[in-house]
Amino acid sequence: MTEKYQQDLADLLSGQVSEVVVQASDFNEFVKVWEQLPQRKEIVGNAQRNGTVIYHLSESV
Repeated sequence: MTEKYQQDLADLLSGQVSEVVVQASDFNEFVKVWEQLPQRKEIVGNAQRNGTVIYHLSESV
């Protein structure tokens, strides 16, 4: 799963995708990858009611 999130975040930063959806059950694994990114402050998440978090690039980027 770690490699998947590394690729998902790389795609987000390169503009290939506009968002990354993380299920509540995968959140801890995702955060481990996200914390290692130098650009992590450029990636923001919006929590949904079901525990899913949708990450996207900050508007100021």
